[in-house]
Amino acid sequence: MVRSMYAGVTGLRNHQIKMDVLSNNISNVNTYGYKAARATFSDMFSQSLSDATKANAAGTLGGVNPRQIGLGSLSSSIDVVHSIGAFQGTDRTLDLMIMEEGFFTVSDGVDTYYTRAGNLYLDSFGYLVTAGGQYVLGRMLLSQDDFMAEFMEEEVHTRVTEDDLIAWGEGKEDDEQLYNFIQDNFMEDEMVKPQYAGSFEEKEEIFGNGTEAGLIGRLAIPTNYRQISIDESGVIKAIDEAGFAVEVGVIATTTFQNPGGLLKVGDNFYMESSNSGTPAVCLPGMGPNGPLKAGGLEMSNVDLAQEFTTMIVTQRGYQANSRIITVSDTLLEELVNLKR
Repeated sequence: MVRSMYAGVTGLRNHQIKMDVLSNNISNVNTYGYKAARATFSDMFSQSLSDATKANAAGTLGGVNPRQIGLGSLSSSIDVVHSIGAFQGTDRTLDLMIMEEGFFTVSDGVDTYYTRAGNLYLDSFGYLVTAGGQYVLGRMLLSQDDFMAEFMEEEVHTRVTEDDLIAWGEGKEDDEQLYNFIQDNFMEDEMVKPQYAGSFEEKEEIFGNGTEAGLIGRLAIPTNYRQISIDESGVIKAIDEAGFAVEVGVIATTTFQNPGGLLKVGDNFYMESSNSGTPAVCLPGMGPNGPLKAGGLEMSNVDLAQEFTTMIVTQRGYQANSRIITVSDTLLEELVNLKR
């Protein structure tokens, strides 16, 4: 009877965990890029009352199976289901969805994160960022000279004080020295400096075949460019001041051998873990990475009908386990009342 009572306790505990997982799924039913989780159970260690025996040598008795009593249930795993959510159109250029596998790669200058939420923005300096301000990573396709002339010069005048410019002064007036000065003073983190891929034809070679991470950095669109568009390969195009279409940069996406091993850290972000595998940075639509679709976002993959059905089953399971405890208590009461 005591065994049955404690088995009921384990059932209550595990069904509560499952209810917690269900509640979180339902609360994120409208969270872009959210992936539903599920809780699974396994049986606990069983106590053996007698071992199995084989038939005797004389052949007069057959074998006997073991007699075991289970001691309850365990919470076996909490899995993230990385199925693809539905596309929700928004007609916004910087809203992107990865149509198959892969994650956007972003950085706050300290840590690198991965996300399926593609609602992106431009900050005041032209950097492509997430809703929280983390930098979206990729490779610049503009040359260093183009980038310096059309973007960085404006940024340095914005971010450097007049005293800094006077002290900096002579001997640093050409583009290369200006670029080096900015890199040394304002972009100390190697992983988030703008990284240049050269021409569009060279980008596949630089990104590799999807099995090597490669160096990626911030993506910046010069502030005097207009009519931005992003194609399915992640290439950012814009119209320059002369009216020509220019390939500004390319967004990187990342895949993992075991995406279920990624660690959730909030804000729609995941981080690499010891069981996720090594991140493989690649072009969208190349290797295992899915192509991008602009003008919309990936909806949560939470199936409300499934969640509510599972909730009913979970509620009844919790109720049944609570009944185990009350019935076991009644049996104990009867035992105590044998002596009146």
